[in-house]
Amino acid sequence: MSSTESILQGVSVQGKVDDIHRKILTPQALAFLALLHRSFDGTRRALLERRRLRQSELDRGVLPDFLPETRHIRENATWRGAVPAPGLVDRRVEITGPTDRKMVVNALNANVYTYMADLE
Repeated sequence: MSSTESILQGVSVQGKVDDIHRKILTPQALAFLALLHRSFDGTRRALLERRRLRQSELDRGVLPDFLPETRHIRENATWRGAVPAPGLVDRRVEITGPTDRKMVVNALNANVYTYMADLE
């Protein structure tokens, strides 16, 4: 029995497999998927359960917060970034828009602190 055949023991494809599918779902591709599944399924399931529990907390109104074990990093002054430039300190209200004349004039007349031109 080849290595690929031994890896494929217990593997089954559910559903109809046409010729076009066989070009993609080669024995080697299925063996790769089987190895991925066997290697990471436990972690995948644990993460899905953790996601379900976290969603349950959020649904009960628990707000997101930083992890307690990272408090020492947040309180360490050497991990602080530089002070922003004066024009960037208060960014509570800003607007982003296209660069055509009408939109730029409207943006500059808007009651906002910052206008970012979208050059795309």
